[in-house]
Amino acid sequence: MIGLLSILSLLLTGLFLCVLIYLIRGWNAVKQPQIKTLGFTTRVTILIAARNEEEKIHLTIEDILAQDYPKELTEIIIVDDHSTDNTSAIISSYAAKGVKLLQLQEDQPLNSYKKKAIAEAIKLSAGELMVATDADCRMGTRWLSTIVGYYEMHQPVMISSPVSYFEEKSLFERMQSLEFYSLIATGAAFIGNGHASTCNGANLAYRKDVFYEVGGFNGIDDLASGDDELLLQKVAVRFPGRIGFLKLFDAVVFTHAKPNLTEFLQQRRRWASKSVKYKDKKIVALVVGLWLFYISVLLNFCASFFKECFFDVFAIQFILIFILEFILLWPVTSFFNRRRLMTLLIITIPLYVVYIVYIGMIGNKGKYLWKGRMVK
Repeated sequence: MIGLLSILSLLLTGLFLCVLIYLIRGWNAVKQPQIKTLGFTTRVTILIAARNEEEKIHLTIEDILAQDYPKELTEIIIVDDHSTDNTSAIISSYAAKGVKLLQLQEDQPLNSYKKKAIAEAIKLSAGELMVATDADCRMGTRWLSTIVGYYEMHQPVMISSPVSYFEEKSLFERMQSLEFYSLIATGAAFIGNGHASTCNGANLAYRKDVFYEVGGFNGIDDLASGDDELLLQKVAVRFPGRIGFLKLFDAVVFTHAKPNLTEFLQQRRRWASKSVKYKDKKIVALVVGLWLFYISVLLNFCASFFKECFFDVFAIQFILIFILEFILLWPVTSFFNRRRLMTLLIITIPLYVVYIVYIGMIGNKGKYLWKGRMVK
């Protein structure tokens, strides 16, 4: 039994090593592109699905209205998803500035209100390029022109752009930021390696005709989450090599980390639930393999209290995790101008191992609370 656990641990460690090298290579393969800066011709529709966002949605709207992209080429559609606060009234107050409000009215319960909201907005849109973000995001004035400048010069059918946490108020939130950068780096790395698999819906653009050509959200609309990754995976199958990651700081949108552990785990559980719908079973197998690797790290740590030999395996695993995560995240945090967060790596990794194992166990089981609704 001891020998079997050690052999499995070393095999899983080899898998982890290969995956991290793949991610490091992929992130470095994505170069900062040249973009068009003048003479834009693309009509753009900015899409936002909002539910109970009265606290911050006015900031998002103001940032969008402040964009330096031509106003005559910009359309803003915000869908109010049955909000029970003043979200709808706040959106309506910007009608004179061209912000269009769409009220989602569904008599029958849905499991994916957000996908329905986005799909309804796209139906009404006049734009060629759909640019989706969230109702609690902030962005600089060159955000939209940077995305369109990349689109017009390189002609991708879908653009995944970077997302960052900001305005952290606690150590817990700063630790989330570091972990979140690893997720953004993973999405960019897969695209850099020519195998687009993950992205973040808070900063995602795609051609309207491409959305309809892949069937929109058909086939993935029974899951609350996945308006980003699952759609990207459909597009990647139909248009291989036509998805880009926009590695420019002006394209970053900013959002907030979760203020407490309960909300953080609910969010990560929702994100993990998407994995059951991945069409590429190689990716599913890879995710499961990495999850088993982290289980082996925990098992070796616990077993080291009874057999000293297990500590040697655990030490090898932990050192490898630290070194490879450092190599991956150093250029990523440099891109986001957040290198100071790297000092948290030594305390983040042990907690990350535990939380990955936990989320892997509960992520695809039962229902969970999201935006005041119980979904699955």
